[in-house]
Amino acid sequence: MADFIVKGKNRAFSGEITPPGDKSVSHRAVILGSLARGKTRAGGFLASRDTLATVNAFQNMGVSVQARAGALEISGKGLFGLKPPRGTIDAENSGTTARLLSGLLSAQKFSCEITGDSSLQSRPMSRVTVPLRMMGALISAQEEKLPLRIKGSPLQGIDYRTPVASAQVKSALLLAGLYASGRTSVTEPERTRDHTERMLRYFGVPVETSGTRVSVSPGDSFAATELEIPSDISSAVFFIVAALINPGSEIMVRSVGLNVLRTGALDILGEMGADISIENRRECCGEPVGDVIARHRALRAVRIEGDSVSRAIDELPVFSVAECFADGETVISGAGDLRVKETDRISAMTGELSKLGADIRETEDGMVINGTGELRGARCASRGDHRVAMSLAVAATRAWGETVVEDTGCVSISFPEFFSLFEALSKGK
Repeated sequence: MADFIVKGKNRAFSGEITPPGDKSVSHRAVILGSLARGKTRAGGFLASRDTLATVNAFQNMGVSVQARAGALEISGKGLFGLKPPRGTIDAENSGTTARLLSGLLSAQKFSCEITGDSSLQSRPMSRVTVPLRMMGALISAQEEKLPLRIKGSPLQGIDYRTPVASAQVKSALLLAGLYASGRTSVTEPERTRDHTERMLRYFGVPVETSGTRVSVSPGDSFAATELEIPSDISSAVFFIVAALINPGSEIMVRSVGLNVLRTGALDILGEMGADISIENRRECCGEPVGDVIARHRALRAVRIEGDSVSRAIDELPVFSVAECFADGETVISGAGDLRVKETDRISAMTGELSKLGADIRETEDGMVINGTGELRGARCASRGDHRVAMSLAVAATRAWGETVVEDTGCVSISFPEFFSLFEALSKGK
């Protein structure tokens, strides 16, 4: 895999970009478009390794899906039109693909197997397999990890209270609930991303919500639709942080998804004193959208805990970079889920930023960072994690000398164009 080299310091980021579509929304567009009756078209589709794993899964079950960067066209088969897959469904590195499809496929009239790459096979699946079995799903798995062997069976709706907040678990149960006998309700300890609920409603499927409780009932097939997928805030935040920490920077990131359950990143940066503004607010496929402007400004340290963690879990690696340039001590706690991502992101970010000279240490469920305002070039490892790789590239822009980020091919999982946009913006193009 290719290495990425950043030389020198004091790069000013300037210009405008429209990042690729939101990965979470792109996954759900493929899933619900495949289950709808008729042709669904979506602009802004993110054609990444993760989302293409979902595309390949439905193509394997007889659905015609044409997917390329920025465009998606699906000839949906309806709720009951999927065919038995030809061989094992490979989720590759996508936990979203594996978990959401485990719910959907538990209700089909055929058997199948879901697997993934070595990283995904090491990640726990019990959070989703346990409640699905409560619905009557027939799932076998060694040590509750991939591969999952699923024998489609009739499901019963349940009223399930999740022990840990997880949008993937909630979504898997809601998709299973479209087929189950009776109502399926999921209550979480705190609200998580609601992209599944929003898109179900956009396709015309009734969804009831009350606080942290979400319910669906089985019903008739739903019709295809047209939609526009907003830009991914989890991708945008790398450039936002790069602008905030580099003097002389000002960028505009267009069409960013501003779902309140995803804007924890912007809220935290606001608490840090970031110069961020939003223009042209609007709505796309049931999701709030706007153009985000970020300018360099001195930052201050904050505590990141509780609800802020769940609303910004994917952005915490790059936040650890921002905090290296914040005045004071930052404490991130309650982020234990970072240890079971593509890699242990707590260990990865503390270890790699330490190589760059950061004053950072890991705790059981987070990090403690003392802002020094100075980093030095070093050779760093992505550890095969796309968010670690991109975060280290941002950190390298404020490091003296040359920084090499090894094995950056993993970035294609979520943001294939990242490095080309990174170079263009940092040259003021």
